[in-house]
Amino acid sequence: MKRYIIILILSLLFIKSWGQQDAMYTQYMFNTLAINPAYAGSRNLVSATALYRNQWTGIEGAPRTGTFSIDAPVLNKRFGVGLQVFSDKLGITQTTGGSASAAYRIRMEKGSLSFGLQGSVSHYSARLSSVLLNSTTGYDPAFMNDASKTLFNFGTGIYYNSDKFYLGLAAQDLLNNSLNNASGGDNLQARQVPHLFLTAGYVFPLATDFRLKPSFLIKGVKGAPLEADVNATLWIKDVLAIGAGYRTSADVTALLEVQVSPQIRIGYSYDRSTTELQNFNSGSHEIMLRYEFGFEKNKILSPRFF
Repeated sequence: MKRYIIILILSLLFIKSWGQQDAMYTQYMFNTLAINPAYAGSRNLVSATALYRNQWTGIEGAPRTGTFSIDAPVLNKRFGVGLQVFSDKLGITQTTGGSASAAYRIRMEKGSLSFGLQGSVSHYSARLSSVLLNSTTGYDPAFMNDASKTLFNFGTGIYYNSDKFYLGLAAQDLLNNSLNNASGGDNLQARQVPHLFLTAGYVFPLATDFRLKPSFLIKGVKGAPLEADVNATLWIKDVLAIGAGYRTSADVTALLEVQVSPQIRIGYSYDRSTTELQNFNSGSHEIMLRYEFGFEKNKILSPRFF
């Protein structure tokens, strides 16, 4: 019963849009294209990333998110392009779709500055009528009709990066799309709301074989408290990285990265809730696989940290 109550509350929060709507990732540094279109092409080669997140293991209906993205520089690296597909399921709701990104890149002395635009199309569905209501009448107008919508939206961003530093600011979901067909006024009307993302990271050389890479992500969503992800990883011989992180009023995180080869990187994260949710779940798991194309034969490249 406690699990059902938790999921019902989460569903209500999602339906009324009083909270973050876009999928959440602990390894956001590997999925930057999802939040900032100006990231496209910033790695100066074709880069493909797959990521899967299993959140709040043990809670029925908890979020399950999968995404695949690919981006590349084009036209003498003056532009970047990127594509992403995603699926995000939470309780009675599911969102699947894709996005296309384009960025204009300005080369600078030590890095590049990019301006990006992103267009997305997604299908949102909510099986509201399947919820068993615990009331004497069994009637609630908010759960009378299922929702099924095809949504078009767009976002924009700016991104600067060099070999050791990156800084990005982006806004997503700028159109206030309706998510249902409710006719009971604003109290029953669910809508997409804008999301703002501020990201930054830096690589500090500590010794010959060690580098420290701190980074943060700050998320702002209308109707929800400001949220921050802060983490740091220690790279050992540019092959293995171990780290930890903290998400405000939500989780503590353990991070692991392995540079299997110059082209392949694997990442894993584990989140442990710091709220009362820790009594009902055994943590969140996230795994990432990145593959990079286009290495020139017999040319050794230093690892790209961002």
